[in-house]
Amino acid sequence: MAAPLPPALIATDLDGTLLRGDDTLSERSLDALARVAAAGARHLVVTGRPAPRVRALLAALGTGGLAVCGQGAQLYDAGADRLLWSVTLDRELAETALGKIEAEVGEVYAAADQDGIDGLTLIEPGYLMPHPTLPSVRVERRGDLWRAPISKVLLRHPVLSDDELASAARSVVGSLATVTMSGPGTVELQPCGITKATGLAMAAARLGLGRESAVAFGDMPNDIPMFQWAAHGVAMANAHPELKAVADEVTTSNEDDGVAAVLERLFPATARRARQ
Repeated sequence: MAAPLPPALIATDLDGTLLRGDDTLSERSLDALARVAAAGARHLVVTGRPAPRVRALLAALGTGGLAVCGQGAQLYDAGADRLLWSVTLDRELAETALGKIEAEVGEVYAAADQDGIDGLTLIEPGYLMPHPTLPSVRVERRGDLWRAPISKVLLRHPVLSDDELASAARSVVGSLATVTMSGPGTVELQPCGITKATGLAMAAARLGLGRESAVAFGDMPNDIPMFQWAAHGVAMANAHPELKAVADEVTTSNEDDGVAAVLERLFPATARRARQ
């Protein structure tokens, strides 16, 4: 009996998953992704980061194709350096949602990712970027966050944990926005109905690939929709308990090259996959 073919599509989150804590890619991970390419499979980055914040990383990966960015709100063509598709969060709805959240939990600090290939990340007074390596522009007041179309809003609370803030936000936001938690200190509001799964499904369709041949890797609750879409979901050892609960397997941590460990198993060095 012939051995099963390796998957045709590999979808990886970045922060806490493919990347190490210092935002670097290990040689082992790069070698494992080279195996994926050599076997004729496709690798898609599926990240909460907006498109302008992934250019350098995609270049390091040698990726000139598609990437799903902004929690699924953007489909980015790295080779052409342009957005093929994007959806914005209505700024009035975002402001209304923030008001409801603050009525529930008290003052929060907010930031916003602007839409577009050159969109900025704007942060209001009091907001601390969870990733200090990512560039941001501080504004004087919250109203300045809405001066141009946005893809999402990021929230932090001075006292509540991420889980507590996300739960409270979901309880009051309703259909105004989708609430996600994508990393330590990162609770987000994005357009209603938009998730990593919607973006991944769109990218896969453009590549002529389906969910039955997809393996997804992640570490946070925002990756749950992606796991539900893919045939197989792999959580990192450092993953949030909510994601581990729905994962098909758990690998080692991002610091220990957990993605590479699984890819080495799925794509043995001698494996090659024929493509029509």
